[in-house]
Amino acid sequence: MASRIARNIVKSVRSRPQMDGDGAKVYRSIGTAALRNLDPFLMLDEFDVHAPGGFPDHPHRGFETVTYMLEGEFLHEDFKGHKGRIGPGDLQWMSAARGIVHTEIPATKDRAHGLQLWVNLSSKDKLAEPNYQELPKEKVAHVSPEPGVEIKVIAGTSNGTHSPVITRTPTMFIDVKMKKGKHMEQEIPPNYAGFIYTIEGSAKFGGTEHLSEAHHTLVLDNNQGDFIPVESVSDDTHFVIIAGQPINEPIVQHGPFVMNTQQEIIQAVSDYQQGRNGFEGAPGWSSSIQNKWDAHH
Repeated sequence: MASRIARNIVKSVRSRPQMDGDGAKVYRSIGTAALRNLDPFLMLDEFDVHAPGGFPDHPHRGFETVTYMLEGEFLHEDFKGHKGRIGPGDLQWMSAARGIVHTEIPATKDRAHGLQLWVNLSSKDKLAEPNYQELPKEKVAHVSPEPGVEIKVIAGTSNGTHSPVITRTPTMFIDVKMKKGKHMEQEIPPNYAGFIYTIEGSAKFGGTEHLSEAHHTLVLDNNQGDFIPVESVSDDTHFVIIAGQPINEPIVQHGPFVMNTQQEIIQAVSDYQQGRNGFEGAPGWSSSIQNKWDAHH
């Protein structure tokens, strides 16, 4: 049997708070100058939003947004009439693809805290029809390989447990909570690139036992090894392991549009402004939740 090789941490980037949307605080790492993108990932935000902050009506094209709530609730609504509410432990995997305009705002006055990941799409998928996969927390797969280690399988597989989420760009997204002194290992396909994002507590990660505390993005060495070992050194350690198959295509980003060429970006902006090629109905649309929101604030 071939020997297993542990992956190591090659870079650690601390997420610093910044403002985004309309008065919304986010801790951003991927998508900043320190970590421009990590193919196939374009951005990672840990958002920490209180009303009246939020993310009012805005468009997307060319990628997927994954919103995973940790605490509080978000309302969301798009220009095609799709709306809903996600709360703690709930997942929304939205493939914006050729075009979505939507709003995301806190549902209550309480803290709305979670993660939003942007996953790039390959050129063949960028202009596909948009779709949503929404999993309430009861439908999110979970596994506890031993007492004191709780794993939620947002996408991909962990310890033989599979997520029902279909990923156009092959992706794994594993949420882990550990008590002090516990160990766990997560299999990672050898061709995947990825990272760990630390939310709470501290732990030793990888073959070299890189010690990290909260709000850090730990980049895994590229395509070396097939698993990541972790040892928790504090009692409420919480982190996510995210990895995916690199797309290896040019990335041209203009705000909420991510395409392969500058010409495609110009086309995306024009389509959005003119209301065509997937953005039919976008000009002049405003969400009912934002209208109510504006009336209250």
